[in-house]
Amino acid sequence: MEKKGDLSNFERGMVVGARRAGLGISQSAQLLGFSRTTISRVYKEWCEKGKTSSMRQSCGRKCLVDARGQRRMGRLIQADRRATLTEITTRYNRGMQQSICEATTRTTLRRMGYNIEDWKNVAWSDESRFLLRHSDGRVRIWRKQNENMDPSCLVTTVQAAGGGLMVWGMFSWHTLGTLVPTGHRLNATAYLSIISDHVHPFMTTMYPSSDGYFQQDNAPCHKARIISNWFLEHDNEFTVLKWLPQSPDLNPIEHLWDVVERELRALDVHPTNLHQLQDAILSIWANISKECFQHLVESMPRRIKAVLKAKGGQLSLSDTTNIF
Repeated sequence: MEKKGDLSNFERGMVVGARRAGLGISQSAQLLGFSRTTISRVYKEWCEKGKTSSMRQSCGRKCLVDARGQRRMGRLIQADRRATLTEITTRYNRGMQQSICEATTRTTLRRMGYNIEDWKNVAWSDESRFLLRHSDGRVRIWRKQNENMDPSCLVTTVQAAGGGLMVWGMFSWHTLGTLVPTGHRLNATAYLSIISDHVHPFMTTMYPSSDGYFQQDNAPCHKARIISNWFLEHDNEFTVLKWLPQSPDLNPIEHLWDVVERELRALDVHPTNLHQLQDAILSIWANISKECFQHLVESMPRRIKAVLKAKGGQLSLSDTTNIF
C-alpha cells in the first residue's frame, strides 16, 4: 500500500534509481509499492528540475540557511565527515548573528543531499563464497608477439581446487552482524532459519523504534513464499528494503567481502582444509574495524550519485575511486 504524503529523499532516490536502471513505470511501481502516478511525477521532477528532495519549495517559513550558509555548512562537512549533527550545528553557529537549531541543520543537510542518517537505518546482507585455494590467473611469461598460442605459453587452470565455503553476513552503520557459514548455496528453509535466528534479533536490537530497513537481493530463496510470509508477519518491526535487480554497485557489503578475501591471501599460514578456512574467515570478519564499515555506509550518497551518473550501468574504476 502506498504511503501518504510526499516521499522522503530516500524513497525519491529509489524511484529515480529504478527508472534510470531501465525499469518502466509499471515495473517501478510494482517493485517500490507506489502508484504509477507517483513514479511518473517523481521521475519527471528529477528530469526537468533535478529535484530529489521532498522539501516543498513554495510554502512554509523562509529558509534560515541561504546559499552562502549552505556553502559554509558544506565546508564544515568536508572538514569533518564524521561530525555529529550537534557538532555541525555548534560549529556553524560560531560567529553567526542568527543561530540555528539541530532541526534546521538536519533539514538543510537533506536539502543539500546529505542523507547519511537514512542510510544508518539500513542493515545490509549478502552471501559470498570463498575458495580454499584461489588463483587470480595472472601468470607472467616471456614470449614473442607471434607466440601467444604456442602450447608452451599457455597455462591450464584448476577450478575451485580443494572446495570452498559459502557464508552469509549482515552489517549496518552501528555494528557488524553475525557471519553464518552455510556450507552450500542457501535454500529457502535454511534462509528462514537465518532470518529468524540472526536478522530478527539484529533488527529489533539495533532499531527498537521499528525504523530500520533490511536489505537483501533478489535471490530465489529470498523471494520464496515462506520468506515473504515471515516478513509480512514482522512488518511492524522493520521494513524490507525494495531492491533493484542486478544492483551490486549499491550494496556496500561487497567491499567487506573484498576485505576478507585480501586478508585471507595475506595470511602467513594459509588454510589447508575447510575447517581452517572457516576459522580464518570468521576471525577476519570479527576484526574488521568500525571505521571500515562505517565509511562504506557513509559512501552511499556518493554511490547513488555515481550510479545515476552511469545511467544505471556498472560503475567504472574511476567512479568507484571517487566514491571511496
